[in-house]
Amino acid sequence: MEETRMSNTYLFTSESVSEGHPDKVCDIVSDTVVDLCVSKDPEARVACETMTTTNRTVLAGELRVPESCLHSDGKNFSEDFKNEIEQAVRNSVKNIGYEQEGYHWEKMVFENYLHGQSPDIAVGVDSSGDKDEGAGDQGIMFGYACRDTDVLMPAAIHYSHKILQSLADERHSNKSTILGPDSKSQITLEYVDGKPIKAHSVVVSTQHSKDASQEEIRELVRQHVLNILPDGWMCDEDRFFVNPTGIFVVGGPDGDSGLTGRKIIVDTYGGSSPHGGGAFSGKDPTKVDRSAAYISRYMAKNVVAAGLAEKCTIQLSYAIGVSEPLSVYVNTQGTGLMPENELEKLLRKNVDLTPKGIRMHLGLNNPIYRPSASYGHFGRNPDEVLKGTFSWEKTDLAQKLKG
Repeated sequence: MEETRMSNTYLFTSESVSEGHPDKVCDIVSDTVVDLCVSKDPEARVACETMTTTNRTVLAGELRVPESCLHSDGKNFSEDFKNEIEQAVRNSVKNIGYEQEGYHWEKMVFENYLHGQSPDIAVGVDSSGDKDEGAGDQGIMFGYACRDTDVLMPAAIHYSHKILQSLADERHSNKSTILGPDSKSQITLEYVDGKPIKAHSVVVSTQHSKDASQEEIRELVRQHVLNILPDGWMCDEDRFFVNPTGIFVVGGPDGDSGLTGRKIIVDTYGGSSPHGGGAFSGKDPTKVDRSAAYISRYMAKNVVAAGLAEKCTIQLSYAIGVSEPLSVYVNTQGTGLMPENELEKLLRKNVDLTPKGIRMHLGLNNPIYRPSASYGHFGRNPDEVLKGTFSWEKTDLAQKLKG
């Protein structure tokens, strides 16, 4: 995060990475496993970590899946289920576009070290008798919304995502493109009186074919940036950087190793809001790292959509095995139309913040997670890609909050 203040004018920077970035490949693979398991059992438990490097993809973590996925010994996973996981992973890597010498969906070595869920964790999460379903872990989660953009997201991260999505759309639709899967963007915006007015600088690094010239790449990227930024927002030419190192042929997991969960600021608000520290991808919705971050965004977005504040930050905290949140914190940064403690009570009245209540309210027990693993978990359209995705972006609570 970069912030430079000059009276009421300041600069703020956010970055994004594409679906082909090695860390994002891992997020996508991990959420592919989540979707596969949840499709077999809405109550499946998943904690899947992925590591990638040159022509190798490795899974580790724990699952609780139906008996139909288990070996006859009732403990280990069946060969059919393990083969299903591998095929789903390879298909995801193929869909990203990796058919390169150093990382190829079909030729890569695949290793699966997933195993059954710890009973010590299961007993804390599962409901039984008079005990409600508990949170899957302790932790703090944040949600945020503001009026920078029509989707109530901070502008720098929003446009950083959109530029990479635009480049990816061209790559997927044009087989002869010079673009490769791995890319990064970074936008510094100038703010006046708290509102973004233009781009101060734009940085885009994109993997490309070895015969592409730097000028060809620069002009291609320029068109995508101009199409995404609002009219008149383009930065000066000397602050428009494309592939600053001069060449980017080797990329993805062949150029750098990847791990699940290393892009949590890219996944959320680009540094405009605090972050609790927990990653989202690879986790089923009983993990409040994921589900409580989603409901926090949902509540913050609906507060702003209802006109009750220009900005809203919400924090939730949980303890493993305990159903109710330990704390709910609302901060409207001086822009709220009602006291924040009253707003907190209003939100708690309208939203069940237990893990089960969150999952039911947002419909999270469905295979909806793969699309969220790249280009941001927030600021997307509800039902984008497939029905049920990004339900936490709905503003159906706004009217209730208005009263």
